[in-house]
Amino acid sequence: MADNSITIVGNLTRDPEIRYTASGQANAKLGMAVSRRWQNKQTNEWEERTSFFNIVAWGDMAENISDTLTKGTRVIVNGRLEQRSWENEQGEKRSVVEVVADEIGPSLRWATAEIKRSERRGGGGAPAGGSGGGDFGGGRSGGSPSGGNSTPGAPSGGGDYGFDEEPF
Repeated sequence: MADNSITIVGNLTRDPEIRYTASGQANAKLGMAVSRRWQNKQTNEWEERTSFFNIVAWGDMAENISDTLTKGTRVIVNGRLEQRSWENEQGEKRSVVEVVADEIGPSLRWATAEIKRSERRGGGGAPAGGSGGGDFGGGRSGGSPSGGNSTPGAPSGGGDYGFDEEPF
């Protein structure tokens, strides 16, 4: 795992938006609100601050997110921060820092969830028992044994861990 690791717990601010790259790679974008609450020692009043994050997920995990999670769902996201830059239609340079999800799931603190194992979608030519999706591969399909990914614009690293066993 890279040194750049983040885990956040919060609520989805909108339904996941799923799109596909030209090569068929699934990409899900989510909005997440993370609130912090504390008691002001001087006034004894409770105060709250909310931070908003953009979450990005790829491959089978993106499709599972789209099939499972909805606005308001409390989730736990483990991933890494990545900065993305582009130029808008007016020629202005823009950038954003996003959380690229390695793992995401519902929080069970105040809710229950029913776990249903998904069928392997088999995209990307992963070998049987490999990390084609639904196992320890972080939900990404395809990719090289070194963890790279040949899809333009897709994240690199961490896509194929080489496990031969099912996760559960």
